[in-house]
Amino acid sequence: MTQLNQLSPQPLWQFFSQICSIPHPSKHEHALSDWITQWAKSEGLSVQQDRIGNLIIKKPASSGMEHKKGVILQAHIDMVPQKNSDTEHDFTKDPIQAYVDGDWVTAKDTTLGSDNGIGMASCLAVLASKDIAHGPIEVLLTIDEEAGMTGAFGLEPGYFDGEILINTDSEEEGEVYMGCAGGVNVNVHFPIQTQPLAVAQSGYQISVSGLKGGHSGCDIHLGRGNANKIIARCLYELSQQTELDFTLSQLQGGSLRNAIPREASAQFIINDTNQQQLEQAFTALTAQIKATLAHTEPNLAISLAPIQVNQVLAKNEQQRLIAALHGCVNGVLRMSDEFAGVVETSSNLGVVKTTPQGIDIQCLVRSMDDSSRNDVQNMLESVFKLAGAQIVFDGAYPGWAPKADSDMRDLVREVYQAEFGSTPKIMMIHAGLECGLFKAVYPNWDMVSIGPTIKFPHSPDEKVHIGSVAKYWQLLVKVLEAIPVK
Repeated sequence: MTQLNQLSPQPLWQFFSQICSIPHPSKHEHALSDWITQWAKSEGLSVQQDRIGNLIIKKPASSGMEHKKGVILQAHIDMVPQKNSDTEHDFTKDPIQAYVDGDWVTAKDTTLGSDNGIGMASCLAVLASKDIAHGPIEVLLTIDEEAGMTGAFGLEPGYFDGEILINTDSEEEGEVYMGCAGGVNVNVHFPIQTQPLAVAQSGYQISVSGLKGGHSGCDIHLGRGNANKIIARCLYELSQQTELDFTLSQLQGGSLRNAIPREASAQFIINDTNQQQLEQAFTALTAQIKATLAHTEPNLAISLAPIQVNQVLAKNEQQRLIAALHGCVNGVLRMSDEFAGVVETSSNLGVVKTTPQGIDIQCLVRSMDDSSRNDVQNMLESVFKLAGAQIVFDGAYPGWAPKADSDMRDLVREVYQAEFGSTPKIMMIHAGLECGLFKAVYPNWDMVSIGPTIKFPHSPDEKVHIGSVAKYWQLLVKVLEAIPVK
């Protein structure tokens, strides 16, 4: 953490260092929220917590700037908790071990939380500043953005006076975001029955590891392997070789619906007489999969190992489950016709989990078009209902449609051009920003989203570019200085 405190801009990095030291995964933000509240009070700032748990902090305009339009700076408090499987880390108790690696800041074997910790740190640094010229500032720090946008859903009218919102949750310096995809959670449950093992049968486990993973919105177009889909392919193709006659015991893969799963496993039994055939079929199949993903996933590992298995699924349930997982749509489904290079619609098979009650599956569908999102929901419902599963959709949130006459878009573009001598890209993002939900409650807000360059969010490879943080901070400060009068 000492390394972080020495980086520039120092106030921002000092706050980020403090944020890393306080556990704050989704749904466990209270410790960090309490620290921010006490800090704001010690600074003499107005701070309150709304009924859902969001923090709202207000700072008066600096001298001579009282006539400027009010600005809401916004970030979310929570972070995605992802770690490597061989790493001992309790995100509810242990600090993030952040360190400098060349031009980047990253964390030891876990997510860093620069999504959205850098943005949150910048909001606090503005509140702490004594030398930044700004009009009235209101800071909105929402809860549980990564696991359901609970804070954004619960935001109520009447808390804010500002007319402009700057969201700090973007992940590419030099890009100004004016819109984002909406999404919906897909929850599938397969009730299962188990049966005892027959004699002369051996247990095996197929394991998938070494994948890059990543953000199921920002990284979905990169063609990375999905561990759950790789397992499903293995099981489906092996099941087509009837002489193998394996019986599935359990499946596990992924941990978050909004992260591309990096690891997965399947346990099953097979007759002792078929072990050699299994190994030969597995070797041929995995060679094909690795060849397909050789460029995007050079570290992909697919292993087969003997294990102890105590019970298995009923055969008819196994067939329906494997078929549904193999048929589950995943990845980019359509690119935007309006915005070049931007994904319109996607789906991520994020979690597969065996419980005593059955097999639970979680997907996240994203789209900039509500009708396309509904169509993918219907596809998934068709596949899983045909397989006898129960399916529930929840947490649907709207996309953020770009405002054609946005003054803030023009202002940020002009300031960026003046500061850096180049024109930023005006973009849509295939991630879910909270701005669409804010718009429903505060329809008159003029909103933009900016941020530093963050690579591989939602994975243990997450890192933030140090130089881009400095440019993001410079842009933010200059934009605040340039806010027009009321």
